[in-house]
Amino acid sequence: MMRIFLSGYGRMGRLIEELALEKGWEVVGHADITCPEVYETAPAADCCIDFSGVNALPGLLSYLRRTKTPLVSGTTGFSEAELAMLQALSGQQPVIWTANYSTGVAVLRRMLRDYAPVLRDWDKELVETHHNQKADAPSGTAKLLLHELDPNDEATVIHGRDGLCGKRRPEEIGVFSLRGGTVAGTHTVYFFGEDEALELTHRASSRRIFASGALRAAEALCARRPGWYTLDELLFNQQ
Repeated sequence: MMRIFLSGYGRMGRLIEELALEKGWEVVGHADITCPEVYETAPAADCCIDFSGVNALPGLLSYLRRTKTPLVSGTTGFSEAELAMLQALSGQQPVIWTANYSTGVAVLRRMLRDYAPVLRDWDKELVETHHNQKADAPSGTAKLLLHELDPNDEATVIHGRDGLCGKRRPEEIGVFSLRGGTVAGTHTVYFFGEDEALELTHRASSRRIFASGALRAAEALCARRPGWYTLDELLFNQQ
C-alpha cells in the first residue's frame, strides 16, 4: 500500500484522492495555498503528488526539502527559474514534472519526436482547446508538443494573426488557444504539405486520465533513485 501526500486539493487533487483510495492507498494529508501551514507539519510519504498552483510552490518546496519525499508534479504555469527549483531537488529525491500525465499524450509526443523531422519542410500549426476555467495559455501540454516540433527553439512562434500580416513565413509555427465550456483538453498538431495535410489529435474526455497517469507515475517513481525523470522513462522504461 502506498502512502501519498497531496499538494493541491482542487478538482484534480480530489480526483486523485478518490482514485488512490480505490486502489487501497493511504492519503496522509493534503495542502494548498488556502492552508499553507500544512506543508510545515505534514508527514513524509511514499510520494507527493502536486496539482496545486504556482503560488503554492514555497510551501511545496519546504515540505519536500524537509521530508525528502519523491515528487510527481503536474502544476502548470511555472517559470524556468521555478522549474529549476524543482529540478534542484532531484539530487536528494526522485522528481518528475510534466504538464500532462496522459499515456496518449506521451505517445503523441514520441510520434512527433520521431516523425516531425521527416516533415521538416511542411508548415506546422498547433491548436489547443480547454474549459473556460483554465487560467494559463497556451496550455502546458501545447508547450510540450511545441518542443517536440521545435526542440532547438529555432521557429518563430505565432500566437495570433490579424489584419494585413503578410504571407506565412516558413519558420513560423502557429500556436492557438481556444477556451469554452467544460472541455477537458484537446490538442491538434497540423502538418501542411504540398497538396496534402496531416492532423494528429489527442482528445481527453475527462480529467480522470490525468489523475490515473499521475498515480501510475507515482508508483513507478518510488522504485527509482534520486534524479530528474521524464514520463517516457517511467511509463515506457526508457532512458
